Amino acid sequence: QVQLVESGGGSVQAGGSLDLSCVATGSILRVQTMGWYRQAPGQQRERELVAQITRGAVENYQESVKGRFSISRDNVLNIVYLRMNSLKPEDTGVYYCSMDVQPTDRDTYDTYWGQGAQVTVFS
Repeated sequence: QVQLVESGGGSVQAGGSLDLSCVATGSILRVQTMGWYRQAPGQQRERELVAQITRGAVENYQESVKGRFSISRDNVLNIVYLRMNSLKPEDTGVYYCSMDVQPTDRDTYDTYWGQGAQVTVFS
């Protein structure tokens, strides 16, 4: 059973920084793309991609966070990190990690999600 467990987040004043991390546990053969998504406050808001990183460390960011957020990963420990600097109130939301994981008992990849971490930025 593969599980993703997130840690970090919290509340910070605008301009501050926060870190998120997410570790995958279980019977894992390989992890391809890792990413962070967020869901802004409000009903029926969709999760939007914040940042992604491939196994080969190619990074992709949502335009609004470029230059402020940094994603990184540990391929041995199956951890993905998100460093968030110069935070703005509009960054507020629940942040979910995502990983494309090949379990040891399969030939295919499945997408797994973390439990979500609250990030609140107040002005």
